[in-house]
Amino acid sequence: MPNTRSFPAVSAYALRLAESLQTFDWSIVETLAGKVLDLWSRGSTLWICGNGGSAANAVHWANDFLYPVAKRASRGARIQALTENPAVVTCLGNDIGYEKIFSYQLRTFAAPGDLLIALSGSGNSPNILEALKAGRELGVETCAILGFDGGAALSITDLPVHFAVDDMQVAEDAQMVVCHALVQALVDHPSRPVHAS
Repeated sequence: MPNTRSFPAVSAYALRLAESLQTFDWSIVETLAGKVLDLWSRGSTLWICGNGGSAANAVHWANDFLYPVAKRASRGARIQALTENPAVVTCLGNDIGYEKIFSYQLRTFAAPGDLLIALSGSGNSPNILEALKAGRELGVETCAILGFDGGAALSITDLPVHFAVDDMQVAEDAQMVVCHALVQALVDHPSRPVHAS
């Protein structure tokens, strides 16, 4: 009788995730770390957005760059998740269209010199593409953390961080690995904002 309590997909998933991370060229994340450090030092704002699991990841990023990255610094990074206010998201989605829920917020609040990070497995969500286009028009530098083939976002973002994996869960895990790698890279960086002695 077969063992119906066996789940080989669990270890297979772990191996797939590990392989994706091991074969990735992490130099692009070092470039992103430099941009975030510069933004943090200048006091400009990091905007972040995504849909579904990526929306939840965006809120996690906002937490980690407010406090965990700043435990030995004078202040956290100015970061705002465009997903975090359900009244705003549902109002904009209802009144002007779901594809504009992020771009409208950016056009209202963002300033030249800010940075937008878009989290997307497919890279094809209309609201992600509209946000990246709005960022470019506003003088906001853009980064997209993508899975699969990168979708349309791959060619319209300033800094593509592309995990070429055909697996939405691995793509979403990679978003958080990048977040945590940045936190660890920046928390003790000698150029981070520090308390006056």
